Amino acid sequence: MAQDAGTGQDAQTLRQKLNQETSQIPWREMQTYFARGQVVRVADTLNLLDVAEAIAQDQSEQVKDWMTRGDVGEVSDQMAQAWFEADTDVWALVILPWVLVQAVTAAE
Repeated sequence: MAQDAGTGQDAQTLRQKLNQETSQIPWREMQTYFARGQVVRVADTLNLLDVAEAIAQDQSEQVKDWMTRGDVGEVSDQMAQAWFEADTDVWALVILPWVLVQAVTAAE
């Protein structure tokens, strides 16, 4: 499969960079960002890195599609409270000005 070497390398480099910046942290540590409205929830049916790449590369149509389906969006107050009470860990990744979060599943 032929690829533009520059574009392929850039995408690979971006994904590696995003992967290295992803961390697992307790939801409790996200309270300040949540209060500021900076937290974006990513459903566990999606790959967090795929969503981060789409946002970083300004793939607005893809992001809108996920948002329309409810796979990407705000963390509701009820979800935030449930995560807080359950001491849930989340995967977090900063894509300024947002912090993408995805609940850690039992399999992880």
